[in-house]
Amino acid sequence: MDVMEHAGAILPEDRYSASTLEAFRSNGYWRDESLAEHVDRWATIDPDFVAVTDGYGSLTRGELRAQAYRLAAALKKLGVDSGDRVQVQLPNWNEFVVIYVALARIGAVLVPTMPVYRHDEVRYILEHSGAKISFVTEEFRKFRYTDMLAEVRPEVPGLEHVVVVRGTARAGEIAFESLTVGDRVPGDDELGPPPSADAAHAIIYTSGTESRPKGCQHTFNTLSFTVHGLGGDVMGLNPADVMFMPSPVTHATGLAVGVAAPLILGSGIHLLDVWEPGEGLRRIAQFKTTISMAATPFLQMALGAIESGDDHDVSSMRMWVSAGAPIPEALLRAWKKALPACLLLPVYGSSEGLLVTAVRADDPIEKVLSSDGRAFDGVDLEIRDEEGAVVPAGEEGQMFYGGPGIFLGYWRDSERTAASVDSRGFLASGDLGRVDAEGYLRVTGRIKDLIIRGGMNISAREVEEHLLAHPRITGAAAVSMPDPRLGEKVCAFIEVNGPAPTLDELADFLRNERKAMMQKIPEKVVVVDQLPTTATGKIQKFLLRKQAAELTGNA
Repeated sequence: MDVMEHAGAILPEDRYSASTLEAFRSNGYWRDESLAEHVDRWATIDPDFVAVTDGYGSLTRGELRAQAYRLAAALKKLGVDSGDRVQVQLPNWNEFVVIYVALARIGAVLVPTMPVYRHDEVRYILEHSGAKISFVTEEFRKFRYTDMLAEVRPEVPGLEHVVVVRGTARAGEIAFESLTVGDRVPGDDELGPPPSADAAHAIIYTSGTESRPKGCQHTFNTLSFTVHGLGGDVMGLNPADVMFMPSPVTHATGLAVGVAAPLILGSGIHLLDVWEPGEGLRRIAQFKTTISMAATPFLQMALGAIESGDDHDVSSMRMWVSAGAPIPEALLRAWKKALPACLLLPVYGSSEGLLVTAVRADDPIEKVLSSDGRAFDGVDLEIRDEEGAVVPAGEEGQMFYGGPGIFLGYWRDSERTAASVDSRGFLASGDLGRVDAEGYLRVTGRIKDLIIRGGMNISAREVEEHLLAHPRITGAAAVSMPDPRLGEKVCAFIEVNGPAPTLDELADFLRNERKAMMQKIPEKVVVVDQLPTTATGKIQKFLLRKQAAELTGNA
C-alpha cells in the first residue's frame, strides 16, 4: 500500500478507505474524543480525587489538570505547535503524566523514550522523530541524562530546548518547575482547541530486540480503542481502582494501560520507578492498588517474593494482566494457588497493534492456562502460511492482524510500512501462533525463534514451556545453535533457584516427566544469573544466538 506522508505524519485516510473509516466510527471503535475532554470531565466531577502517586508525591485531578495546562501554555510560548514532536525520557514519575496531558492538550506528539536508552539510541530517536524539545531528569540510577543530552545535542540541530525534571538546569537548559509554576488554569483562549483524534498523538519506538527501533505512529483514536477494550471491557477500570504500573510508562504497555487508561476511565495511578519485587509488593499494600499489567518476569519475581514467606499484604489486588510473552502454565497455576483472589490474565499485543487478544475473566480455566485469549470486537486476526494463505483452525503460521487499534504506520519509513502492512490493512506480526476452533490464540514463538533441527521446525517457545515446568528453573530461553550435521541444535539458557540440573537430568525430566519429543530436548544447557532482556521484559534472543554460536566456534 502506498502510504502518503505529510511532514512525517500518516493520516487515517492514507491508510483506510472511506467506508472502513465510517465503520470504525459507526461501530464505536473510534470515538473522536480528545484526552483533554476526559481530563476536564474527571477534574470537574471530583477535583480532589488523587489522580497519580509515585512514592515521592501526589497530584489530585484538579492539580494534574492545572499543572498540565500551565505547562501546555508555556510550551506554546516556546514555539511548540500542534504536530511538533516532544521527546520524553523519564522514569515512572508523576511529571510524566503532567507532560503527557500537556502535550495532548495542544496537539504536540509524544515521543516516549526508555530510561535505559543511552547516547546512540537517544540520538537516533531525536533525529528520526525530529523532536523539538527533550524532557529528561538530571540523574537517575547513577546515570546523568543531562550530560548525555549535552553531548548529543550538537548532532541534533532540530532539538531546540532541553527541560530538566527533578534536577538543576544549567545554561541552555530549562527547569521543569519554571514551566509549571503558579496556580492558574489556562483556558481555550490561550491553549486553542484540542487536537483532532485523528492527528498524530504518540510515536512509540519498538524495544529493538533485533535492529534499530521503529517509530510506531498512533493517533488518540487508535490508542483509545485499546483503552476501552482492555481497560474497560477486560479490566473494568473505574474510579474505585488504582492502577499499579511498574512497566516503563515510556513504552506501549505503560503508556496505554498505566497512564492513558486510568486518565480516560477515571482510575487512580500509582507509578513505580525502580522495580524490585519486595518494594513493588510494599507499594501495593501502601497505596491499595487494585490492578496491574506487566511482563512475565515481573510476575515471576513478585510470585517468588510472595512465596518466600515474607508478610506481603496484596489483598487489594483483584487483577494482573500480562503481555510481552506467553505466561507459562506452571506460573499461572502457581499464581492461582498463591493469590486466589487476584486474577492473572494473559493478553497479546505489540507496539504496532497495542491490544490484539485478551483472556477474559469469565473464560474457562483451560483457556486461561493454554491461550492468549480471543481477538477483540473489531480486531481481525488471521494465521497464514508461508504462501500467505489462511490456515485451518489449530494449525501454526504467522499471525496477521488489523483493526481500529493498529498503528497508522512507521514514522518516516513508508517503505517499511508498505512491507509490513498489506493492502487489507493487516500487519505482518513476525510472531507465530495458532487459533483454535473457538477463536482462542496461542502465541508459539517468533518466526526467528524457530529452530530448524535436521529439517524439523521446533518452536523455541514450546521448549521453554517444558523447561520452565522444572521445579528449579525460574527462567528459560531456547535458541538455535549451529551444528555441522543437523544445521541447528537446541541450546537452552536457564536461570535456576538452587542447584542447577545437569544436562542428563534435564533430558530425563523432559523425556519422562514432560513426554517431550527427542528433538525438543536441548543438546546444550547454559546456566546464567540473568537472561538479557529489554526494558519491557522481552528476552534479547539475538544476544543468546550469538553466544550459542560462540560456544560452538561458529560465531
